[in-house]
Amino acid sequence: MQFHADTTCAHRTGFVTAELYYWHDTLNWCGFLEPGLEMQPGLHFEHPETKRRLQNLVEATELAPKLASHRPRPAGDEILHLVHPQSHIDHLAKVCAAGGGDAGELTPVGPASLEIARLAVGGVTAAVDEVMTGDWDNGYVLCRPPGHHALPDKAMGFCLFANAAIGAKYAQERHGVGRVAVVDWDVHHGNGTEAIFYDDPSVLTISLHQDNLFPLHSGPMEALGAGAGLGHNLNIPLPPGTGTGGYKHAFEELVLPALDAFAPELILVASGFDSCAMDPLGMQMLKSSDYAWMMGQLMELAARHAGGRIIVTHEGGYSPQYVPYCGLAVLETLAGTSQRLTDPYDEIIAAFGGQSLSHDQQVRIAQVKEMFFGG
Repeated sequence: MQFHADTTCAHRTGFVTAELYYWHDTLNWCGFLEPGLEMQPGLHFEHPETKRRLQNLVEATELAPKLASHRPRPAGDEILHLVHPQSHIDHLAKVCAAGGGDAGELTPVGPASLEIARLAVGGVTAAVDEVMTGDWDNGYVLCRPPGHHALPDKAMGFCLFANAAIGAKYAQERHGVGRVAVVDWDVHHGNGTEAIFYDDPSVLTISLHQDNLFPLHSGPMEALGAGAGLGHNLNIPLPPGTGTGGYKHAFEELVLPALDAFAPELILVASGFDSCAMDPLGMQMLKSSDYAWMMGQLMELAARHAGGRIIVTHEGGYSPQYVPYCGLAVLETLAGTSQRLTDPYDEIIAAFGGQSLSHDQQVRIAQVKEMFFGG
């Protein structure tokens, strides 16, 4: 690693994280399953090491001093109620008070998890405040627990509260934002975000995900929204093994045209790095430079429509070795750094077979395009 003392940044980028995020306890589960007599207790996939190592890498480079930091505060019930009923908060409080356990579908929590989940939401709303008041151009929230699977009344898929969705509603309620877009490139379908805004024409939800991975039978291309929200939900279920070529084609043919037509005033990115080539829970093939490219494309679009306003909230990603490089690449792109760290894995992953756009990927993207845009 080479350090560059003369690193400059083109943008005022905020970075929100907190030590308590790494104290969220996902118990001694075996991967993502509850241990028992036939399954030895072990380490849950959503453990703090992936995100702590990203924070450590940011600190180890010359980027950290260039970022604006913010110490988040826990979100109160009035903020959580933008999406979640009191019964959901009470349920989480009961599970945590009992010492922890499974709070929903595949969502283990420890005694302090409710308060830490409040802090995760508080990190997102703090970033919204900073960006919408113009103190930051954009921001990155490195938080736990994640949020894009959380339903209004149900914890799901490691997620307690719908972090990005609450951020979108908060921007509308507190700052008067009209149109918000949520772009989710986590390998799993952003079902919670979709459900919250399914009939809402003021929020465009876009999810690029591996077809039928999690939740099962969720995220089909036919799900376009309902009622007034019809045409405001874009699902892009990509075949397993999709890499650079497929994701770039999906962005150019689907994501960017949909965003241009919608003209969002704010973009939220649900950033999961489990679509990388080294993730144990996904079968996609992205590398850090692919995330940087996607982030750059969104920044260009945000400059046209949203005054450059983008907020990234960290979702999944379960490779402790590779998540840090993917996250750093996104942060470097947001900040517009003059010097970037070389990813030691990038050339290796780029050489993997199947990185080019394949026929089945092209066909799938064409099908989604016809479904969403009408041909």
